[in-house]
Amino acid sequence: MAGAGAWVLLSGCVSIAAESEPASQAAAAAIESAPSPASDAVPRESSFDPATTEAIAPEPTAPVDGLKISSQSWRRGGLGSRALVTITLRNINEYAVKDIEIACAFARRDGSHLTDRRHIIHDTVNTKSRRVFARMHVGFVNVNANKAKCSLVTASRF
Repeated sequence: MAGAGAWVLLSGCVSIAAESEPASQAAAAAIESAPSPASDAVPRESSFDPATTEAIAPEPTAPVDGLKISSQSWRRGGLGSRALVTITLRNINEYAVKDIEIACAFARRDGSHLTDRRHIIHDTVNTKSRRVFARMHVGFVNVNANKAKCSLVTASRF
């Protein structure tokens, strides 16, 4: 028994040393094959050929980027389990925005998270304007919720 245990321990150490040896040899070979900074002393010329280079166009901004919640509040409705949110949206885009999705997170008085609700506003906010959406039902919430924080998720061009 003792001989078998010693054989298992020693063969494990030998295989670990054998496995680590090729890794160190591979690292040494990679260091030797790396070009030296002196060989790269000749500067390479870079030429700009507009025929072969792709045109670089600015990335279009998402409609939600120009949309902002300027004010928000909430209250309970029904028997105290419905969340009614009032938000004011401001659109600074050069186009009207529709189908705006908002996400509201509800928390206790101490700040611990309770529930998340999402709601899509199927209405339009015109170009460079502000619009108030009063007492929207965003869903049912925990009766212990005291705080709400809404944020914009997505929107689409009109």
